[in-house]
Amino acid sequence: MNITTQALDVVYGRPAAGIPARLERRAPDGWELIAGATTDNDGHILDWAMKRLDQGDYRIVFDSGSYFASLGVGVVYPEIAVAFALLDETDACQIQVQLAPYSFSTFFGARS
Repeated sequence: MNITTQALDVVYGRPAAGIPARLERRAPDGWELIAGATTDNDGHILDWAMKRLDQGDYRIVFDSGSYFASLGVGVVYPEIAVAFALLDETDACQIQVQLAPYSFSTFFGARS
């Protein structure tokens, strides 16, 4: 299984570039860091598409606080954590987050 992710800024209607994010996997003692990255100019993190991930529970944590602070905007969700389960090692998926200072929504899609 591999993943790609994208962050979209719904306030300004554009990709959210420059958001630090981390990919974590659930471990017996809590969440374990797998990789860190920053969204590119299109709001994507494509580096993780090269990682082979086993079945299990994962999450991506977006640092939305630092992103909006760089735009001079305060937030009520300084981090957005998107938890999801990878059920089949042969699949590929895309995680998308649409963010604003006072709300967010997520999307999980399969890719072939």
